[in-house]
Amino acid sequence: MVLGVLLLALASALLFWAKGLKTGEPLGMAAGTANIVAAATAAVGLGNALVQFLSWWRKRGAPAPAPTSADIGTAKDILAGLVAQQWRDETVLRSLCDPEPMPLPWRSTERRELADHPEIIAKGTVAFPGLDVHIADMARNFRALRCRRLVILGGPGTGKTTLAVQLVLELLRTRQPEEPVPVLVSVARWDDRAHPRLQDWLAACLAMDYPALRADDLGPGLPETLVARGEVLPVIDGLDELSGRARADMLAALNRSMCETDQLILTCRTAQFAESVQEIGDVLTAAAVIEPQPMSPAAAAGYLGACLPPVPHTTWPQVLEALRTGAVPALAEVASASLGLWLIRATYIAPRVDPAPLLGLGRGSAAELHDHLCDRLIPALVSARPPAGGPVQPFRPQHAWTPEQVGRWLTYLSRELTRDTADPRDVGWWHLARYTPSLPVRVWAALVIGVVVGLAFTLLTASLQAGALIGLLSALLVMVLIGSWFTESPGHADFHLRGRRSELLGILRDGLIVGALGALVGWLMATSIRAPMKAAWAGAMDIGLLAGIGFVVVLSLIRWVEHPTTTATARSPRSTWRADRNLTVIRIISGLVVGVMGGAIVLHAPLPNGTVAVVGGLLLGLLFGLMLGSHHAWLAYKLTVPRLATKGRLPLRAMAFLDDAHRLGLLRTEGPYYQFRHIELQQHLARRRQMPPEEEARQPSGLR
Repeated sequence: MVLGVLLLALASALLFWAKGLKTGEPLGMAAGTANIVAAATAAVGLGNALVQFLSWWRKRGAPAPAPTSADIGTAKDILAGLVAQQWRDETVLRSLCDPEPMPLPWRSTERRELADHPEIIAKGTVAFPGLDVHIADMARNFRALRCRRLVILGGPGTGKTTLAVQLVLELLRTRQPEEPVPVLVSVARWDDRAHPRLQDWLAACLAMDYPALRADDLGPGLPETLVARGEVLPVIDGLDELSGRARADMLAALNRSMCETDQLILTCRTAQFAESVQEIGDVLTAAAVIEPQPMSPAAAAGYLGACLPPVPHTTWPQVLEALRTGAVPALAEVASASLGLWLIRATYIAPRVDPAPLLGLGRGSAAELHDHLCDRLIPALVSARPPAGGPVQPFRPQHAWTPEQVGRWLTYLSRELTRDTADPRDVGWWHLARYTPSLPVRVWAALVIGVVVGLAFTLLTASLQAGALIGLLSALLVMVLIGSWFTESPGHADFHLRGRRSELLGILRDGLIVGALGALVGWLMATSIRAPMKAAWAGAMDIGLLAGIGFVVVLSLIRWVEHPTTTATARSPRSTWRADRNLTVIRIISGLVVGVMGGAIVLHAPLPNGTVAVVGGLLLGLLFGLMLGSHHAWLAYKLTVPRLATKGRLPLRAMAFLDDAHRLGLLRTEGPYYQFRHIELQQHLARRRQMPPEEEARQPSGLR
């Protein structure tokens, strides 16, 4: 409403200014054209405010229809399929079952202060009493719990997340229709100030990560309904990644949020969980607590031997024998956890190199051996998985990156995540726009657009004043309006008509209302300067037609198709990126359509030729197409990445690099986010030495 009033005032000022200019001179033509555009835009703004108010007034007392039992069953099946697809792909990529799951033993914790009373946790004996438990037995023991709540504890790299993923897949594989759907989410995404209750946050995660649940034919509010009815089993990963106070608050919030039938799986490091329990003076109610037991050197040697090729390097028998006999204590300590086993496999087995350093370092410090393996990880994965060079393959990158480039770019991302206290794990491609100040990017974008528009109008009107005026206005408009782009989330376009035809009819009706309002504005403006009746009617028709078309094509249809989600399947980072890009293209095309219509409307003005009207309409339509809408994450990404690339922070094709880092096994995906496969790798990279600027400048830029 405020914007419409301001534009109306601008249109009035331009009208009185144009009245004092000569009709045939370029400045007068530019002012008259700007008057029509400003008046039509003012009518669109005022009409939009009126339409939104009337829509709110009609709906404010209407109750929302409740989803049926069939809708809930269908939604659960859809959600189960999407979650299974997501984590099955991740399991294959991470080689969790190749050649077999790691033989890491789990059992109930012996620290009584960390678990609730045994009789509250399970009937009879406490579950998980054994050592070597198959994942099917683990799922069966979980179902035997009274409230089906489980806390998975352990030290760094002990396989907590791996066990959680395997449990999710096993529970999905054996799920009965009445059972809830397990969904794995990262606790780092939970803002307890915005979502004090677990249910509120979980519903928001479902709505964002699995937009198929928001399909029109399922009814409104399905994510909220599923969570409220206990149809979702939250598997919350990484409680230890929060700060001490926040971690304790989260644990207390979980206890406050859960009723008797609510189920839960939670992963956390043992020391951090113990601190939080002590701070709040309470455990997680009715939850069984399990911890991994150190893998024996013999079991670790057997697993590594199973991963070796039929004819391994000649040094491997010595390494495995030294591991079994305890001759390499540092190697035995590293190999006692799942992360250490994976590092050994990735750095020495997959690339088929001489494992002799494991014998030397295995007799020293476990910390030094761990750092050595982390340092070798990126070169080993890059050398072991050359670019595919053809069709996309899930385990091979699509582009040739050097180990130095991959290490430098991942180090940059790890340090940015370390600085981000609100979200220290998730790398969203739209987050890249937040990693550098947006003001320089906005200034350059405004200058470029202002210069292009100004030059175009100068050449068309042969008036430097008109070109400078319109270019300056365009630059100021861009500078102000794109400020929010760098914090916006991705969106997607939804053109489905099923159940939405009435909305389209409403859009056309509202377009007629706005067009009539525009005609009224044009008539009042014309009569205020005492224009002839014929000219007044012509001005009213021009502004009314342009306002109606602009409202329908640019504003209402964009609002109708634009949604803050991405696809109808489990979102991946790449699909999110493409969906937001496609939405941008749709907005631009809509703006160009209105620009052409506006140019056609003013063609009858006293211009030397129609080129000014058509080209001017196209430029203004392009500008409006870029500015309108609520999701500009792809545009912010495109504006930011060149700045990061020139500084060597990321490659120009940053999205391709993130995809390839995922194929290399350095990153994993959770919905639309990338995450480091292991938090320990992220922390190791963040601790790496910062190169001096001159040394960094000599590194390959990767702008290819």
